[in-house]
This record gives sequence, structure tokens and C-alpha cells, in this order.
Amino acid sequence: MTRAVNLAVGSVVVALAVLALKLAAWWLTGSVALFADALESVVNVAAAGAALVAIRLSAMPADANHPYGHDKAEYFSAVLEGALILVAAFVILHEVWTAWLRPREPDLAPLGLVISMIATALNAAWCSVLFRHGRRLRSPALVADARHLLADVVTSAGVLAGILLALVTGYYWLDPLLAALTAVNILFSGARLVRESVGGLMDEAVPPDQLARIRHTVSCAAEGAIEAHDIRSRQSGRWTFIEFHLVVPGDMRVVEAHEICDRIEAALKAELGDAVITIHVEPEGKAKHSGVLVL
Repeated sequence: MTRAVNLAVGSVVVALAVLALKLAAWWLTGSVALFADALESVVNVAAAGAALVAIRLSAMPADANHPYGHDKAEYFSAVLEGALILVAAFVILHEVWTAWLRPREPDLAPLGLVISMIATALNAAWCSVLFRHGRRLRSPALVADARHLLADVVTSAGVLAGILLALVTGYYWLDPLLAALTAVNILFSGARLVRESVGGLMDEAVPPDQLARIRHTVSCAAEGAIEAHDIRSRQSGRWTFIEFHLVVPGDMRVVEAHEICDRIEAALKAELGDAVITIHVEPEGKAKHSGVLVL
């Protein structure tokens, strides 16, 4: 199995362990906020499973029906995860409304709170692992899972603080209030995931800072050419697709122009990693005197 698949399997295992711990903590305390926290972990399990399927699918090589590969499958997983997060948020809000109408004192079960803290610590550790390796592998599914876990860690810490505050002050309405804040935070997290994943499906251009690096690399590596214009880019999973027109002197031999293209491709792949580069060579009469001037 690839590193990404191993991490996805690990996410499923961790999500199941955290769900079991949080359900135990809710059962021991009866806290609505901890119930909301546990419900989000149900989403974590479903999302981790979807990410595993998507990563395995994206690892399939290109074929006749998918000549550009299957990398976009990870974006579908991230969209699904965002949708599940939104559903969980609305279910939590329903439970919050019921508890708000009939607030009650949560049980001060030290073991339940300790179990919840252990689950939060486990989530935080795995979140760090997913962020580090997901960004290195340029996996949208793993990064989406990491962001979801980060939101879970933040809300879990807030829930624990709210329960302790409610018990100390006697203001038991703080328990459903913290659950409501958890739901709002989850809503924002889910909306962000959906927006970013849809952007990948819609072939958004690479970020401005990465485009600037591409332009600078082309300018430095294209010695012998005149300019590069009409640069277009998009991201598909770990792959970056780049295409542009390269203007060369009209009397340049084909072999010389090809050498320049090879040099540019090597420089871009060294800078970006996995990249698919398409260069259209044009004579100097096609110059637009704009875009990237060759240094």
C-alpha cells in the first residue's frame, strides 16, 4: 500500500477509537455538549472511510477513459466530508434546542471527563500527522481530514471547559450553549471544506504565490527564448498542470527549441514536484510583449 493509503487506514482506526471514547464519556456524564462532540466523531468515521476509498481510487494509473488519471477522486471525498459535517451540525443544533428548553445538571463523572480528554489528545496527535504528511503528499483528502480533526480538537476543548464552568457556576444552560457553539464551528468548517473541494473540481488556478514561483522559474530557465505568455495552471490532487506559449527566435532550429523546453520542464518539476507541463513553441512574430520575459 502507498503511504497515503496507510494514512487513510490509520484515520479510520483512530476515528473509531475516538468515537468509542467519546460515546463512553457522554454515557458517563449525560452532557449534551459531549453528545454533540461524539456525534461529530460519527462524521469522522464516515469521512475517514470515504477518504480511504477516494485515495485508493486516485492511486489507480491513467487509462483510456481517464487519460489524466484519477486524482480528482480525492476532491469528491472532501466534498462528501464537508456535506457530512454540515448534516452533523444541524443534528447537534436540534439536540441543543431540546436541551435548552429543559436544561439539567450534567453528572460530574471524573472518569467521563478524563476519557474525553484522552480522545481529544488522540485526535490532536493524529491531526498533526495528517497535516504534515497530507501536505507533503499533496493529498486533498488527507488535508481535509486533518482540518476536520483540528476543528474537532478545538470544539472538544471548548466543550470540556464549558462543562466544568457549568458545574462550578451552576449555570447549566452553559452546556447546551457550548454545544451550539460547537455546531456553529462545525458549520464553518464544513462550508470551507466544500468550497475548497469544489474549487479543485472546477479546475481553479494554483494560488498566486505558486503562480509567481512558476513565472520566475520559467523566466530563469528559458535562456535562448524571448518570452512566455498565456500561462495557465490548475491543480488535480498531487499533480500541477501548467501550459503556456514559448516564443523563440524565428530562425532557431527545432532541436534548440526542444532543449529549452526540456530545461524549463526539468526546472518546473524540481520546483513543484509532480507536474504535467505543456509548452507550445511559437516564432518571434507571435510575441505579445507581455507575460514572462526571459532573463
